Amino acid sequence: MSEATQKSVAAPSNFIKTIVERDLAEGKHGGAVRTRFPPEPNGYLHIGHAKAICLDFGIAADYGGVCNLRFDDTNPLKEEQEYIDAIKQDVRWLGFDWQERELHAADYFEQLYEWAELLIGKGKAYVDDLSADEIREHRGTLTEPGRDSPHRGRSVAENLDLFRRMRAGEFPDGARVLRAKIDMAAGNLNMRDPVMYRILHATHPRSGDAWCIYPTYDFTHGQSDSIEQITHSLCTLEFEDHRPLYDWFIKELEIFPSRQYEFARLNLTHTLMSKRKLKQLVDSGLVDGWDDPRMPTLSGMRRRGYTPESIRDFCDRIGVAKANSTVDVAFLEHCLRQDLNRRAPRRMAVLNPLKVVIENLPEEHDEELDAINNPEDPDAGSRKVPFSRELWIEAEDFREEPPRKYFRLAPGREVRLRYGYFITCTEVVKDDDGNVVELRCSHDPETRGGQAPDGRKVRGTIHWVSARHAVDAEVRLYDHLFTDEQPGVGSVINPDSVEVLGGCKLEPALARAAPGEIVQFERRGYFCRDTKSGDRLVFNRAVGLRDTWARIQKQQQQG
Repeated sequence: MSEATQKSVAAPSNFIKTIVERDLAEGKHGGAVRTRFPPEPNGYLHIGHAKAICLDFGIAADYGGVCNLRFDDTNPLKEEQEYIDAIKQDVRWLGFDWQERELHAADYFEQLYEWAELLIGKGKAYVDDLSADEIREHRGTLTEPGRDSPHRGRSVAENLDLFRRMRAGEFPDGARVLRAKIDMAAGNLNMRDPVMYRILHATHPRSGDAWCIYPTYDFTHGQSDSIEQITHSLCTLEFEDHRPLYDWFIKELEIFPSRQYEFARLNLTHTLMSKRKLKQLVDSGLVDGWDDPRMPTLSGMRRRGYTPESIRDFCDRIGVAKANSTVDVAFLEHCLRQDLNRRAPRRMAVLNPLKVVIENLPEEHDEELDAINNPEDPDAGSRKVPFSRELWIEAEDFREEPPRKYFRLAPGREVRLRYGYFITCTEVVKDDDGNVVELRCSHDPETRGGQAPDGRKVRGTIHWVSARHAVDAEVRLYDHLFTDEQPGVGSVINPDSVEVLGGCKLEPALARAAPGEIVQFERRGYFCRDTKSGDRLVFNRAVGLRDTWARIQKQQQQG
């Protein structure tokens, strides 16, 4: 784990709160606090957006303000209603409510157009005929100034005429753009006459075909903030170089002075944090949609078994910093594990079944044993689990020749059945190929509930399921989508990112689990019933029981 990762988790901070508290102390904006979460509806939200959501809505809640949900929907070529609906579902699932304040940049198109004409009238914007490649060539580099477009000197009248004709649909896509007239020699490339409008004859999911010119993000974002009188516009660090342009538009238009503040985005090991790259995975069929449980999207994490409480806790604990860092994904899993340990009911499930026959029980034997629902929750109570002559146990819980420190079942060895009896293996049954297919055992009827009256101890406890009562299920074991700690363009999908197990044997109570319900399979991990498998009983592993993060922390403390 990198030093940056350690600091981001060990010393969470929130400099944004310091700024807000200073503004309130100074009476700025009349003591109002207004934030916004401004997603572009061109994909599904991921865990990085969760950090922004928690910050935007959290700051407003902490200081008695409001937070708007505003869709920055300025590109009809990439935006869809599906994404809008999914974003709203994710924000609500995380536990936040924008009330009646669902807003769209598209609703401000007329106002933005009027402001564009205002800038043209002030000589601060012009229509350019250069192509996108030519504009890029004229922009210059970080070490060389840009060059003026040959159309930069057009008159106000000519620019207004051309811009109005652009709106009227007279020109094809890409024929002309509207650019701000700032400084082609500016050290910040964003200030070198940025594009404000481009021609796109495309249907918009909200405004339909009312427009054939669309404002760019840079021209839309700050002005939308100003229209909504956003006091603290919180953005990730990649927008830091855009802030001078944000301020320039507000100053030249003489509108409400919204202020942009930048914070470090969330980076996680083994995780892609780019909607564009995640969309490529979806479009290429490398994953099973945006809600594939291996995806870092909120919909994928929800399907896998993550809880909103664990994600909010994670975002709170990593803090809000000014410098980029990378957080180990093990810490996110740690937060989930802590949350589920408190709330998830315990159940028994055998994923790789091996039959056990208890020979000193009659074939018709059928009884119920008491099992604790959750030892971490005193109010969770207990349940009855059926017990019969034939059981299923995990194949890995038996070794014909047990290695050293192996305390589970072996020939002649006694172990405890969870909530049940002590059993001893008396015979091993194999098939013609020498594979173990069945174990013959005896049980001690005096050890019901897992205690021996004579006080003898056994070191091994294993889980089990009554064969007569078991329900069959499919279980999916998920791992990181990428083996690379810092996945990039050349990274390939982890071939072991999902393992599908059929024929798993579950205690009968799990047949009634609702889609999305999360339980702990004792000794195996936390599992969520899949929400897209219909009536089929399918469980996705959310996280295992082994706490990698706790091990990392222990190693750090030791040295």
